[in-house]
Amino acid sequence: MDSHMHIYNTLTRRKEPFTPLEAGKVSMYVCGMTVYDYCHLGHARVMVAFDIITRYLRERGYDVNYVRNITDIDDKILKRADENGESITALTERMIDAMHEDEARLFVLPPSHEPRATGHIEDIVAMIETLIEKGFAYAADNGDVYYRVRKFANYGKLNNRQLDDMRSGARVDVDVHKEDPLDFVLWKAAKPGEAHWASPWGNGRPGWHIECSAMSTCCLGDTFDIHGGGPDLTFPHHENEIAQSEAATGKTYVNTWMHAGAVRVNQEKMSKSLGNFFTIRDVLAEHDPEVVRFLLVASHYRSPINYSVDSLTEARKSLTRLYTALEGLEPGEANRDAASAYRERFTQVMDDDFNTPEALAVMFELAREVNRAKQDQPVEAAKMAGELKQLGSILGLLQQVPQTFLKGTQQQGMPLSESEIEAKIAQRIEAKTNKDFAQADAIRDELAAMGIILKDSREGTSWVFEAP
Repeated sequence: MDSHMHIYNTLTRRKEPFTPLEAGKVSMYVCGMTVYDYCHLGHARVMVAFDIITRYLRERGYDVNYVRNITDIDDKILKRADENGESITALTERMIDAMHEDEARLFVLPPSHEPRATGHIEDIVAMIETLIEKGFAYAADNGDVYYRVRKFANYGKLNNRQLDDMRSGARVDVDVHKEDPLDFVLWKAAKPGEAHWASPWGNGRPGWHIECSAMSTCCLGDTFDIHGGGPDLTFPHHENEIAQSEAATGKTYVNTWMHAGAVRVNQEKMSKSLGNFFTIRDVLAEHDPEVVRFLLVASHYRSPINYSVDSLTEARKSLTRLYTALEGLEPGEANRDAASAYRERFTQVMDDDFNTPEALAVMFELAREVNRAKQDQPVEAAKMAGELKQLGSILGLLQQVPQTFLKGTQQQGMPLSESEIEAKIAQRIEAKTNKDFAQADAIRDELAAMGIILKDSREGTSWVFEAP
């Protein structure tokens, strides 16, 4: 099962055969959100990428234990709660609920476990104590605890960086309490009035990096199969996780490191300062969620994605082609014989580092085969449609009723309501009955100019909405 699957490992910078620690089981940890604000498009990229990876591993027969954490205590959370005049708990619970709503709308399945930093304070303190005992950490006289970066021999291995290069180019805060500017905080002493927990070093809260080391090893063990996250986390966050975890346990932390690509907006880096920053709910207020998911799936998970109106328009057109193939068919039980070659190729490309663009190309070929068989072999077409729908489900696509999607009922901004469109169709039918073909063509062209495409068949006239 696993001998044919290869995954690109950020640590080694090459694709490697994937063999899990325990046969038939995959342990995977992905860095989740710091819940002080609504999730943005970059979060959506990571959510969808690792949702597909999980779906496909399960399709291949693996029992996947997918852990994605929540950081619910952090400087940004404290600052935002204070600005809003609400409690930390009220803010984080509200943002967690919103995150779950966003991911559900993007057809993202929930992870197996979703540990919260505040639920693992004891584990975090215990790991810090171990690091101090082993000489990898020290308590400063201000109540903070720091990690000794130079003590860990392989620091920088994930990012292929040398310590001296880091120091010369480092943007680090001047802190007289550190032994070395590169040392990073494991435990922060609480300021007056701040949320805090008791520790051997006084009241405080965990640093960001130690949270993930403690939660991942607590949920998955000292060594696990896959660790994932966004492109901005390789340094320093994941580098620091390796240093903390391997120093504490003396074991290899993670076998395979995976990182999703960045999201760009109109070919520019997404940032609030550029005014091109979009939350998931901003986007879903204007666009069909499945179209947005398709855009995220259409690029390889390691590649950057360009988000623009044009790219979304193309995504809708592509998804429309797939749904059009399913239209008018009652998908039968997937026929492995009729579509075995497509299934085999789909598996082959997905086994090659989850190559979703190539997987979609296979689906488009199968859709063309369905369209060819519709007229003369409707039973065979239905069976192949079932296979197409099943392949789509592995990517989290094609799970709507085709007519629901094709009519654009989830697409806001349609120029006419469904009843208005049906009234226009009725007028066109009346014109054709009266042999007023010029009027019938005028109605068709009028609707087409608004993106409403009519399709005549023996069963009558149907329509789809394609944003012009």
